[in-house]
Amino acid sequence: MTKNEATAEVFWMAFSALPRGEQHSVLTRMMDDRALRHDLMDIALIEERRDEPERPFREYLEEAHGRP
Repeated sequence: MTKNEATAEVFWMAFSALPRGEQHSVLTRMMDDRALRHDLMDIALIEERRDEPERPFREYLEEAHGRP
């Protein structure tokens, strides 16, 4: 386990041990940070779409916007 992974594990264990209301308070504060909020949204989207087949970016643009 790397140092970063170990640090993340310690933080996760501490967060998990909090009562639900305090977890909500921590998450609310995290969401107040615009850059972090956007990063989390990106990560969630990537995880949600992880099993979708790959396709060329231009193909996506044509489908999404009707233009190359």
